[in-house]
Formats: sequence, structure tokens, C-alpha cells
Amino acid sequence: MHRHFTDQRHEALRLRVRDFAEKEIRPRIAEMEASRTVCHDLSRRIARQGWIGVTIHRAYGGMGAGHVAKTLIIEELSRVSAAMGAMAQASQLGVAKIVHFGNEEQKKTWLPAIASGDCLPTIAVTEPHSGGHVLGMTSTAVRDGDDYILNGRKIYVGNSHVGDLHGVVVRTGEGSKGLSAFLVESGTPGFRLGPQQQAMGLHGFSFGELFFDNCRVPAANLLGREGDGLSVAYSSSVLYGRPNLTAVSLGIHQAVLDETTTFCAERQRYGKPLAELGNIKLKLGRIQSRLLLARLAAYHAVHLLDQGLPCDAELMNAKLVNVESALESARDAMEIHAGCGLFTDRPIERFLRDAHHIFAPAGTSDIQLLRLGEFALGRAKGEWSGRLAEQLRLAPSEWPDDEEAAEAAEAARTGEGAPPTVPSQRTGSSRQRCWFARLR
Repeated sequence: MHRHFTDQRHEALRLRVRDFAEKEIRPRIAEMEASRTVCHDLSRRIARQGWIGVTIHRAYGGMGAGHVAKTLIIEELSRVSAAMGAMAQASQLGVAKIVHFGNEEQKKTWLPAIASGDCLPTIAVTEPHSGGHVLGMTSTAVRDGDDYILNGRKIYVGNSHVGDLHGVVVRTGEGSKGLSAFLVESGTPGFRLGPQQQAMGLHGFSFGELFFDNCRVPAANLLGREGDGLSVAYSSSVLYGRPNLTAVSLGIHQAVLDETTTFCAERQRYGKPLAELGNIKLKLGRIQSRLLLARLAAYHAVHLLDQGLPCDAELMNAKLVNVESALESARDAMEIHAGCGLFTDRPIERFLRDAHHIFAPAGTSDIQLLRLGEFALGRAKGEWSGRLAEQLRLAPSEWPDDEEAAEAAEAARTGEGAPPTVPSQRTGSSRQRCWFARLR
């Protein structure tokens, strides 16, 4: 289904990521599962492919390839290892805050380093006592001359233990206008990491705690203006977090189908392959049906995002559909495997464990349904894909080949790159028009 939203460049990229994942990641899975600790070197190796910079403009050394390309990168990594797919998505989530709210100096400083893989960014919003209630956070930043002094604690920070640059949202005042976002380098005095805790799944990925104890950060590291923190948090979650996690779920879902069909073809029952049994075919059919619908929802949503069209509801729905369907298919696959699925010599139990990790971030399924209900009632509060449309819209000519990308990255690193321009708007005045144009 993704072919309706991709072209030859997308498919060539997909094959490159798939080849890398099979050769470089798959041989490391057993090691990651056994150690249950963050895999630093593999995370860096993925970053140095340039894929974290997939949505970064070419003027800053990025690929400038957009959100469809980002989705297929995460999907292909997650098909082999959801942990490494999660690593890529968390870093790309960290890109959003700088792309949308960073000033020119911040962009020139950090985006080329992220695009080249020399810097892995994160975003840190959630706190122990407020959870997904962003306005309930209590971590603070107080102005002190040319600096801000940060105090507080963040949890569930994706890439916490491999991140170099943390985008931290804290309270600088009261109410919804009292949140601000800062860039905090990992070596800053007063900043420390909590110990990595072992989790049910995503072994090789880190999502831990950050502590700030009178952590002094230059005022120049403020993203946007004081009071923009809520916008940084919400826009990053809606426009990057939800589609990124959708892609991780999609990769897991594809892996579930691949593994289960192979098992059913090889396993013998009553003198013939398990796949010949009617009840098994029905379960495989349900998995296939869910996957087709999930993929369509995922790529349709990010295609709209690349068009610069309003699509907050589609992004929420894509996350909801992909997470729920991947979990359902993983449970069906476990039933098909029966006792064989309970042992770690087969990956199906890993897929189920990993799929559960995608449920809560960027809003649980109940949160997505509540927001979709608000859309249905006409009570949705703003639409981030519409407000940031000019920055999200992708021009067809912006995506370079590998040689052009390398030249752009070098120019950005040496300061010779030209400042970015806003790509011209594509034809098509509605989401329906661009949708049907791709299906013709």
C-alpha cells in the first residue's frame, strides 16, 4: 500500500535501510536481548548513515526527504529491531524542536551535527508526578543574568543514555504560558543521568531519567521565547512523536507477519504444513488485513504532512490503528506458535513485548480516541500540521541523491551552505485532491 505514497527514491532508500538492518543490526539482536542495556555503538552507527537528518533541510546538511521517507526508515529498522527503530524515532523526535523553534544560530550549530550523526538529540517533557499532563510539570528554570538555572527531574526520555543534546521543557512561570524549552548538553554541570533500568522490551534502547540540580544553561539555549514550551512539547508529539511511533509499530507488525507465515510453512501438523489448516489461514488472514489497513493509515497521514495539509486527526488515528493492530496481530501470532512462542529461540515473544512499549508514548489509545472525539465534535484545539505547514511542506526537488547530500552536509559543516528557503507549495488545495492524485 505504501507504493501509492512513494517513488523510486523512496524505494531505493527502503532497500538501503533494509540491507543495513539485515547486515548490521540482526546479528546484534541476541546480544542486545541478553544484556538488556543500551547499545551505544550500534546507535551511533545508525546515526552516521545520515538517517536522523531525514527531515532536516539540505542547507543544514540533512536529507530534506520528508516524513514519508522518515516513516519508511523507522519501519525498516523496526522490522528487524524495534529497539533500533525506537532509537531512530526518538532522535528524529528530538530534531523537531530545533527545526520548528530554533533560531538561525541554533540551527547552524546543531542541525549539521545531527544530520552527520555526530549529535543525538532527545526531548524531555514527562515527569514522575504529572505523566502525560504536561501542564502539571514542576521542574523549573529561573533566569540568572545571562543564564537560566534548571532544577527538576524528567522520566521516560527516549535515548536518555546515548543523547548528546536534550530538549528540556520546564516551568518558567504560571499556567500554560509558563512553560519554556531549553537545549541542555549532556556534559553540562548540574545535569546527570539516572541509572538505566531494565525493561520488558526494546532491549538496546534507553528511555530513562534526567536530573537537573542547579544546572546552569546559557540564555542563548532557550528555544523560541519564554512561554513557548507548551508549543514545543505538543507540536513535537503530534507532528513527530505520533507518526514516528506509528512507524515502529508498523515495522513490528510486518515482522510478526513475516515470522508467522514462515513458521506456518515450515511446521508440520497431521502430515502437512500448519499453513494448510483452515483456522490457521483465518488467523493469518486477520493479521494480513490489519497490516494492510495499518500501513495505509500510516503512509496516508505522513503523505499529507509532506504536502503541508492539515492532518492532526490522521496522525492520531494512524498511531491508534497501528499500535492496536500490531498488538492484536502479535497476540494472534503467539496463539499460532502456541508453546513454541514462549521460548526466546524464536522472536515472536520479543515482538509482543516490544509492541507493548509503543502503547503509552505520545498518548495512549484512550488519549488518541479522546482527541479524535474532539475533532468529531468540532472542539479540537488548533491544528499543528496547519500552523507549521510552511515548514512541513516538502518540495519534490528538495530530495537529493547520495552525492548531493554528502556535498550539502560538507557545506553545512564548513559554514558555506546557503540559508534555507521555504519550498514552494505543491498543487492541490485539499487533502482529498492530493490523495486521489496519488491513486490515479
